[in-house]
Amino acid sequence: MTSPAAAAILAARRARRVLLPLGDDAPRDAAAGYAVQHEVARALGAVPPAGFKIGATTKQMQAYLGLDGPAAGFVAAENLHSTPATLRYADLLAPGVECEVGLRLGADLPPGPCTRERAAAAVAEVFAAIEIVEKRYTDLAELGTPALIGDQVFHRAGVLGTPAAGWRDADLAAIRGRMTVDGRLRGEGAGADLLGHPFEALAWLAASPGAAVFGGLRAGQVVFLGSVTPPIWLDGPCRVTVEFDTLGRVDLHVT
Repeated sequence: MTSPAAAAILAARRARRVLLPLGDDAPRDAAAGYAVQHEVARALGAVPPAGFKIGATTKQMQAYLGLDGPAAGFVAAENLHSTPATLRYADLLAPGVECEVGLRLGADLPPGPCTRERAAAAVAEVFAAIEIVEKRYTDLAELGTPALIGDQVFHRAGVLGTPAAGWRDADLAAIRGRMTVDGRLRGEGAGADLLGHPFEALAWLAASPGAAVFGGLRAGQVVFLGSVTPPIWLDGPCRVTVEFDTLGRVDLHVT
């Protein structure tokens, strides 16, 4: 049986409308939020998920969202796209884009404590990526962090770049990423912005309650490790490009 919180999230998604505060039905803490997220994934046929996203990897975003650390959301296979990708603006709700380092796992990472070295050993591919997020909330403080977790932490879709050839020899903390919208630079950052190193972010995810509720991370899953820039909110059709040193380029056309 689906909880009232999960039912409300699913109804808002299907109607493409903002998620209103859930009142007495809201999950009370992060653990309850992840349980709701799992219900949403099950209802969408996304268990096990095609991957995960990590949100709020910076102190700035954690303060904005009322979190004391990052948060994770599942990714459904139907929302993954290869570069170059095309999405319709009319199909999105107040969309934004993020400049991401992405990867694909080559081995399982079971739930529980994980080191950066163990996380790195499980990685098969690394690539530039774009996460498409949606501003589905009018008042985050009133909605509450557990409900935000239940709703996948803004996630809508993702665009995957071509796997990079030289990532194993690269200093992934030092690589810089840039995002342009219609040719204009809108943000840039470094791999170190992701909890100090992209694989520190992966180790955090492996040990997180978000991974645990889905039984851990599995080979073949994609992970969006977090954005090295704040989200750029879009006001209409445009072309978005993300490019990272060593990792290459990924393109999104919003029509």
